[in-house]
Amino acid sequence: RPVALREGADAMARAVALAPEQGAGTLAWVGALRRAEAAVVLEPELPLGAARLALHAAANALADALVALGPPEAAVGLRWPDRLLLNGAACGRLRLAAPPGIAEETVPDWLVVGMELRLAFPEGHEPGLLPGETALAEEGFDPEVDGPALTAAWARHLMAQFDAWQSRGAAPVAEPFLARLEETPAMRGARRGIDPASGALVLERDGARQRIGMEAA
Repeated sequence: RPVALREGADAMARAVALAPEQGAGTLAWVGALRRAEAAVVLEPELPLGAARLALHAAANALADALVALGPPEAAVGLRWPDRLLLNGAACGRLRLAAPPGIAEETVPDWLVVGMELRLAFPEGHEPGLLPGETALAEEGFDPEVDGPALTAAWARHLMAQFDAWQSRGAAPVAEPFLARLEETPAMRGARRGIDPASGALVLERDGARQRIGMEAA
């Protein structure tokens, strides 16, 4: 059930507001020239901790959408826990919201997962003003790859991610996420994994295990 919003609106906030009454499948999206933004309501059957893997699924779906719609030379990556990279520079992020105060072991009535993506910098933007940041227009994407096209592609790939998760467990979500994950100095030399019970990043090195929660940017 798509809910179109005007430029300047917050798709995530709108989806959260609609979640208790409209339920799963509600998709809020913003029509804007320089950004794509959308959020979808879910009704998970897992406890909150395990359901946090929805953020990883959303990240995979956005990355898959950009690979499908973008130039073949564009390198799409992810930065823990919620940033999307194009050719090593940040241009988008993922978001996850749950009912306030809910315990990790409780099945939430709803979740909202959302994405934001910079299509172009504002007019008059000076190159180099935001080091480490980019936009689709800067990386050779066709102007026809706009907000509606990206929202539709993200939604399609997100449904594919959820189908794989439901039928085959966490691995089809965790493995592509880890394959695209940017390696930081703290990760070097470590075996990486995703805890399916919490969505946390797990690093194993020399018999020791370190967990990095999804709140740690």
